[in-house]
This record gives sequence, structure tokens and C-alpha cells, in this order.
Amino acid sequence: MAQPDHAPRTHSAPPTEGISLMAKPTGSACNIRCDYCFYLEKAGLYPEARHPRMSDRVLEAYVRACVALAGRNPLGVSFTWQGGEPTLMGLDFYRRALALEKAHAGSRPVHNAIQTNGLLLDDAWCEFLAEQGFLVGLSLDGAKSVHDRFRHDARGEGTHKLVMRALRLLQKHGVQYNVLAGVAADHGRHLLASYRFLRNEGVKYLQFIPLVERVVGGGMAPWSVDPEALGDGWVAAFDEWVRHDVGDMFVMNFEWLMHAALGGQGPVCTMQKRCGRALVVEHNGDVYACDHYVYPEYRLGNLLTDEITALAGSERQRAFGADKEVTLADECWHCDVLQICRGGCPKQRYGRVEGEAARHYLCAAYRKLFRHARKYAQGMGALLRFGYPPRAIMHAIDRPLTLPGNAATGGQAMVLWVK
Repeated sequence: MAQPDHAPRTHSAPPTEGISLMAKPTGSACNIRCDYCFYLEKAGLYPEARHPRMSDRVLEAYVRACVALAGRNPLGVSFTWQGGEPTLMGLDFYRRALALEKAHAGSRPVHNAIQTNGLLLDDAWCEFLAEQGFLVGLSLDGAKSVHDRFRHDARGEGTHKLVMRALRLLQKHGVQYNVLAGVAADHGRHLLASYRFLRNEGVKYLQFIPLVERVVGGGMAPWSVDPEALGDGWVAAFDEWVRHDVGDMFVMNFEWLMHAALGGQGPVCTMQKRCGRALVVEHNGDVYACDHYVYPEYRLGNLLTDEITALAGSERQRAFGADKEVTLADECWHCDVLQICRGGCPKQRYGRVEGEAARHYLCAAYRKLFRHARKYAQGMGALLRFGYPPRAIMHAIDRPLTLPGNAATGGQAMVLWVK
């Protein structure tokens, strides 16, 4: 698609603070070929772009858009870079991005996050990422046998050795990072082993990402994670975490679960009543409703011709977000974990029954984890309410823990026992 040359149109729009805009500066272009990647097919949307790259013109439009969406947010302005593989843009691109961010954000702080497979990271990259305070999401599924099963290069060779090299470089230079571990096929059964492997490699911040997709014509992709295996794996890893690692390891799946289980609004879109607040921009400036909905029918406009606040606040996008709740399966409304899972991502509600809405493909896994973890969430909630650290939960499992009184308890000792 050719980039338009005329100036952006302006519109009035409702407040859009809290809406994010993730950039795909290389589109679907990547230097590896993961079996489970859902984004490689997006090259078909831009057949004329053999090597898609974000131009400086679109880059500045993206920076302006993020500043506009941030509004007066005292926390500053956030920029998120993903792919494809965003490091293919090279370091100079991100140096230009930082200069634009500082120019347009003014005195407000700026925050950058980048997700990478790590293959291009070297000392120069890591020095830059550390100096500029980037948060790096490194894709690493676990030990070699798990990681290399689906994450390989164009020649079919595993990438684990190169990703481990990237991990060591991030650690060496003190880069802020977390690990994004995909869970595919029967890997749910090995999830505890993956958790232990990553913990032993010095990883402190971790997110397990269930990988699910349908193939054209129906049916599940062969690498889609097995829901029962995922549920069992989640429970096993959770038990390890809640008994030994609370406060030392930060597993985002469990942190989000605890937040939602304690009555908060889900911190991620999959655990919120409605979605539609996480937009994505392609390399040419095209804006889509969501990273998982980069299809022609979900294209909202283009940063070079449209004002981002108008796109993000449009009736069309609001309806897209509302559909998450509107299209819940009937049984979800009566489910005891609805307040936590909120029906999951609508993209993964498969197996529609004739005349009825479909429930989430991973429903069994969510139920297994959330029901198992509920009592621990309640225990941590009690600790927080009375001014004690959540990590104390580790000493209150299967035996009573007596905590000294404080101002919140009126001087009375508190006894906690999770059994």
C-alpha cells in the first residue's frame, strides 16, 4: 500500500488516555521462522514491500501519536516496538526515535519497550538499551529441547544457543528485561521444568504465553497448546512459585491473576471486561484494532492521514472492544472464575456451538489454575490489607503463621493458615 502524501485530518474525539499503540517497524519481516508465529502471514497484506521498514516520516507520526494518546498522564509516554523482529531496523533507527520522543514529549518521561528474539543483540545493542532504559522482552521458551522444537531459523536450525547468548549479554550490561516463554503443543506438561530452568538461569521476570491458532478451513494448528496440559503445568509452576519464590520471581501470569482475584480490574486486556485499548501500527502507518486482528476489515486508518485519538476513540473501535463482553458464551455468565478470566481473548474463542457463543479454547486451563490459586490470592489479600508483605504467604501454607500485631490490626497478632 502506498503511503499517502497529504496532511492528517483532524477530528474531535473522546479522551483516550490509557490506550496504547504498539509499533511494528519491520512489519512481519523476521530473521527466524517460528512454527507458531501468527504474524509471518501478514506479509500478504503488503505484497509490494519485500523488506518492510518504517520510514522516518511514519516514525515521527508514531511518536506524535503516542504523545497524543498519553495526554496528561503523569507517568509519561510509552513506546512499544515489536515485529516481526524490530532489531532489524538497526540501532540508528532507535537513536532517531529517541530524539523524536524527547522533542515531542517535552518534559514528560518517556518509556521504551522492545520485544526481540535476541539474535542480533551484541554489546553495542545492550549498552544502548541499558543507557536508554529500554525494557526488553526476550523470547525464550525454556531449555533447548523445548525452545528449539518450534523456534528455528530459515534453515530449520534451532536458535536456543543464540538466544542464551543474548540473555547473558542483557544480564552483563544490566538491561531491564523479562522473558516471554511461549507454551505450545504438549509443552504445558513441561512448564514446571521450564520455570525452573529459567529461574536457574537468573531470570526474575517471566511471562508464559499460551500459543493457540486455527488453520484455514477449521481445526487447530498442530502446535496449539493442549488446554489440559497447560492447566496442569500452570498449577505445578504456581505451586513452586507460591511455596518458594514469591517476592523473588515475578511471573506475570500469577501477578495478574492475584490482582484480578483480589477484585481489581484485570491489568491486561485478556482479563478485562472489554478490550480495544491496545492498537497496533504497521510499518507504513496503517493502524489496526489489535495485534491479533491485523486483517483488512479491522484496519482503522493511517497515521499519515488520520488523527490517532479519532481512530482510537471511534465508535467502530469502541464497538470492537465492547464485543468482548457482548459475545460471552452463556455458560461464562454463570462461571465462578468469570471475574478473573472475563472470557479470555475473543480471537481464541473457538468451537462455536450452533446458535450459541463459543467459549475460550483454553477455558479448562483457566478454570484449573484460577480455582486452584484462589485461596492463595485471598491469603495474600489479607496480608496486604493488614500491612504484611505478600511473601509471608510462603510460611502460611499447610501450617499456621502467627504475625506480630501492628497499627492495621490494632496491635493484635494475625494468624494466617492456607490449607
